[in-house]
Amino acid sequence: MGPPDEPHGCADAYEFDAFYAASVGRLIGQLYAMTGDLAEAQDVVQEAFVRAWERRGELDLNGAPEAWVRTVAWRLAVSRWRRVRTALSFVRRQGPPATVPPPEPHHVLLVQALRQIPEAQRRAVVLHHLCDLTVEQVAAEADCPVGTVKAQLSRGRAALARLLADTELDPRTTRLSEVRHG
Repeated sequence: MGPPDEPHGCADAYEFDAFYAASVGRLIGQLYAMTGDLAEAQDVVQEAFVRAWERRGELDLNGAPEAWVRTVAWRLAVSRWRRVRTALSFVRRQGPPATVPPPEPHHVLLVQALRQIPEAQRRAVVLHHLCDLTVEQVAAEADCPVGTVKAQLSRGRAALARLLADTELDPRTTRLSEVRHG
C-alpha cells in the first residue's frame, strides 16, 4: 500500500490482477447460477471487471470488491434482459413477418454466376444491367473512368456468357435484361 494519507484503493495493477485471478471463476459461477446462461455470465462478469478496473483507485481490496463486481455484473444482466424484452415486445407488436416467396430458379443461376466473376466486373454488370444505370452513372458511382467501366462490362458479360452457357439463362437464347428483378 502507499503512504497513510493515500486512500485504501486498488491502484496497484498487480493487486488488481491478483484480485481478478482469485475471483473471476467464482463470480462467473455465481452469475451463471443467477442467470442460467454461461455465455451471458461470462460477458457480464468481464464487463463488470472492466468497470472495476476503471475504478481501481476507489475499489477497496480489503472491503468487498467481489460483492461490488457481482452487483455490477447482475445489474448488467438485468439491463440486457430489459433491452431484449423491449425488443421482443416491439417485434410482437409488429406481427408476423410478411411471407417472401423463394427466388426464381433463373435468379439463383444468375447470382451464382455473378459470384464467380471479379468484383469490379460484377459491380459494373449489376449497376448497368440490373439497376439500369448508364455507363457514365456506373463510372461516377464506382469512381473510375468510363473506359474502365466499358471494359469491365465487356469482360463481365463475356464471363457470364461462359458461365451461363447451356442453362436456361444462356445468353444465346435469353437477354440479360429479361432477368432483371426475378
